[in-house]
Parts: sequence; structure tokens; C-alpha cells
Amino acid sequence: MIDKTTTAENALAKLKDGATIMVGGFGVPGTPFHLIQTVLSTGVRTLTLIKNEANEAGLGVSLLLEAERVERLVTSHLGLNQVAIRMMNEKALKVDFFPQGILADKIRAGGAGLLAIVTDIGINTFLRREEDVVTVNGCEGMIEPALRADFALIHAAKADRAGNLVFEKSARNFNPLMATAADIVIVEAEQIVETGSIPPDQVHTPASFVDHVVPIGELSQEYGVLQHHVR
Repeated sequence: MIDKTTTAENALAKLKDGATIMVGGFGVPGTPFHLIQTVLSTGVRTLTLIKNEANEAGLGVSLLLEAERVERLVTSHLGLNQVAIRMMNEKALKVDFFPQGILADKIRAGGAGLLAIVTDIGINTFLRREEDVVTVNGCEGMIEPALRADFALIHAAKADRAGNLVFEKSARNFNPLMATAADIVIVEAEQIVETGSIPPDQVHTPASFVDHVVPIGELSQEYGVLQHHVR
């Protein structure tokens, strides 16, 4: 029987300086705080992070920013993190902004094996990039390259030992997409059950996308609003 459970340290053993990491979550829900702390403890630097936002100062991926471990952040917004905004303005952090839906679709495309998507979002604004403008069926659009990563760090409410995943409500957010778009997918799970105990039609992400499953144990304070009963 396949058993992908391991420690966070073992799961991240191949992490190197300069890696690109996708991190699930939208604010607190779905953010893999345990795995982020382990990345911090490895001492790796010059990372590229892909995350919907930068969490709040002193929390989640902001800890990596504040420790100067991150060179580039690919994101949708920084409005909740004044530290990240200051670092960007001081050019201590490179930030690539994308509308949230475009960011999600770039990740989806990476997971589907596509090279890029074409979108008219931003075509008539200052976001227009002339070198990327194409015409499709008489309409102008911009080419947006797909996104992939070396690692994806995912939070799940439940996982079996083979890596089949169940997400809880809004904590699903970017996690299923990112689980398809990285070379090594590491999942932290609140509850780990025996393989076969999750009914197939309740699986949100199949085990074929998952490389490692890390038990969280008791939820720490960072998880806050995620205190819930996992069915």
C-alpha cells in the first residue's frame, strides 16, 4: 500500500536556493503555515514565491519576506501587508502583480501543460504590454505565460496516506490548482486517514498529483479561523 506520509523536513529535503514555490491559501484559510515555517528553518534564499497575497506582517509567507529569503513575489495584492509594500517600494523585493483571476488561470494553464493563455483583461489600461499583444478573431488580447513551480505547498483538511485530498470550504481556494502545477507537491494535512476511507466522489485532489503528505498535529495559533471539525 502506498504511504506518502513523512516529516516536513524530509519532504523539503530537495529545496535549494533560487527555487520557485507556489503557496496555497487566501489570507489564513488554506495557507500551509507549518510548511512555511519549515522552509524558513532551512535557510534557503533567493526564492520566488507564487501566492495570492503576502499574508499579514509577521504571519505566513511574510516571515520569509521579512527574513530576506525571497527575491521575487508573484501575487494579486499586498494591501494587508505593510512590510511587503515597504520592501517593494524600497526595491528590496521584486513584485509581479496579476489580477486574481488571471493569476489563477496562469496556474491552471501550467497544470494543464499549456504554454500560455490569451486574455483581454487590462488590454486598454496601463497594464498593456505591446510586445505581448495578439489578435484573435478580430479581438486584441495579451499573451500571459503559464506558471509552474519547483514546489507547491498545500494545506488540506484531510488526506489519506496515498495523498488523496479533501479541502474545507473556502480553504480550497488556490490549493487544487497549485497541486497540479509543480514538480514536487507537498501537502500538510489536519487529519490523515487510511487509504480508501475517503469516498472517491469526495476527493478534491487525487493522489496522483501529490508527492508527500505531512501531518500537522494540533493546529497552532496561526491557523485561527480554521478550527473546525473535519468530517
